[in-house]
Amino acid sequence: MNTLKQFGTRSVPVPATAVWYLTDLAESRGRQELFTRQAPQRLKSLREHALVESAVSSNRIEGVQIDAARVATVVFGRPLLRDRDEEEVRGYRDALALIHEQGAKLPVTEETVQRLHRMTRGEIWDAGQYKERDGDIIEKYPDGRERIRFRTVPAAETPAAMNELVGLWDECLRDRWAQPMVALAAFNLDFLCVHPFRDGNGRVSRLLLLLQCYHLGFEVGRYISLERLIEENKDRYYETLETSSQGWHEGKHDPWPYIHFVLYILKTAYKEFERRVGEVAVPRGAKTDRVHDAVNAFPGEFTITDLERACPGISRDMVRRVLRDMKKADQVECLGRGPGARWRKKG
Repeated sequence: MNTLKQFGTRSVPVPATAVWYLTDLAESRGRQELFTRQAPQRLKSLREHALVESAVSSNRIEGVQIDAARVATVVFGRPLLRDRDEEEVRGYRDALALIHEQGAKLPVTEETVQRLHRMTRGEIWDAGQYKERDGDIIEKYPDGRERIRFRTVPAAETPAAMNELVGLWDECLRDRWAQPMVALAAFNLDFLCVHPFRDGNGRVSRLLLLLQCYHLGFEVGRYISLERLIEENKDRYYETLETSSQGWHEGKHDPWPYIHFVLYILKTAYKEFERRVGEVAVPRGAKTDRVHDAVNAFPGEFTITDLERACPGISRDMVRRVLRDMKKADQVECLGRGPGARWRKKG
């Protein structure tokens, strides 16, 4: 909660790198609906693939692995599970399904946090319960040495810390202490520093990241596995988390390395999503319809470059051709000359 407190108690300047990420993410969210109306079979395939990758990757980050030959059966079937690892992968799948299906109705509360933990941990004795003993984050070296990477919030203080954290999240969104996506990453950092459960904190943090993205209108995690991208960048994940947690208890930490990492993962996910959907062959007439829809979506003037951004995968020549036809039909007008000329709808 100490990161969200920083934003609530004083003005925190946003670094240029974060501004750049936020601008890109806003543009990607603007194009999201256009992409999700295309190729329903391809999107169905992406959803199923992301479900498998997310369930496997999020657990594998924590050292939980299952036989590769059993992955599809464990995720999509209802077989008898062989061991605890398969139980935890299946539980994570169920938690993902809950968020995908009910995300809009699932509030960020302590009850939700504990429910997600209970689902991912299965039948273990403390599933859904806050830790009863203090538990620091320990790094183990190959030669057997250990070091304390981070001292988490003591067990006795955890319930109060979690209550404060979810309350600060609601206040931050309501009063706009910070840009919502920055607040999302800050919440994620605070949750990992509190470390409310004996085990399974990383998995719950990634489920909450997905849920909060849905609440803010960023649905790329439905089609591209955020967990898989985090796993692919695992070294950077741990490095930025360690850097940003230094001084967290005193409120003197620098949250931006970890915030930048979270924004980078989301930007990477959107880039992959648009590339993979754009690979699908577009039916005859669909490109024209997409340009028409994009033009109608602009509230005021726009340029050809604006249209290109709104219609990824459609060439500039095609955009120009559709605009010429709309101009002949007296639907739009050009307000200048050259490639930077502005256009607007008529009527």
